[in-house]
Amino acid sequence: MEDKLAIYELIASHPPSSDTGDADYTFSVYREDGIFDRGATLDGAKGAKEIAAFIQRPEHHEAILGGLAHFTGLPLIDLRGDVAIVTSYLMIIHLDHEGRRRELPNHGASTGYRIHRVVVNRWELERHNGRWMIARADPV
Repeated sequence: MEDKLAIYELIASHPPSSDTGDADYTFSVYREDGIFDRGATLDGAKGAKEIAAFIQRPEHHEAILGGLAHFTGLPLIDLRGDVAIVTSYLMIIHLDHEGRRRELPNHGASTGYRIHRVVVNRWELERHNGRWMIARADPV
């Protein structure tokens, strides 16, 4: 149960770290030789340092300022000793600057959000020195 809780925390903390540009956190959770694959149409990265650099890109910072938000669903965890295969949904949304402004009682006005992409992610995790780390992240 403790392993699953640690894995839930790892997967749940990944999106907010990206949305806030916390490259130090990203660097700390990927293995040194980790792989971050975003699929055939987007570039990926190899190694914790290169993966962490993703969220330091000017384009990523621009997306954050534009209202970027990653939402993940509760992951399915296949625990195999010191290795785990985790499957989770990830939805990328952002402020819809071209949407019609609408009022929501007691919550103000907004032009809303737009769903940019929904993917299923497959995470390969490994336990090292008692800590779960990301060895590989791929879209399914």
